Amino acid sequence: MSNELYADGIGEITITGTIVRIDLMSLSATDRDANNNPKPVFRQRIIMPVDAFANAVDLMQKALGGLVEAGAVRRIGDMPAAAAADIQTVQAGASNASPNFN
Repeated sequence: MSNELYADGIGEITITGTIVRIDLMSLSATDRDANNNPKPVFRQRIIMPVDAFANAVDLMQKALGGLVEAGAVRRIGDMPAAAAADIQTVQAGASNASPNFN
């Protein structure tokens, strides 16, 4: 039997020396923000050495490439200019809580 963990995304990535910490988050079923959207809450942390993180990023990029080729996802650069501009406008309003990305 294997343990599985569902995460809605990554909340923060922190690099300290040769160690990378990846905080996984899920949307709360009960806590809401001012706009009545579910709040992201910390669920679990992945801790790995920098070289393992680099290998994981490479593997994820290959998986993303396969999803793009299969048509499951589209990159912003592949979209019509108006749709890409709308997405970038929405993303510009969102703030990343991590000091690593601000």
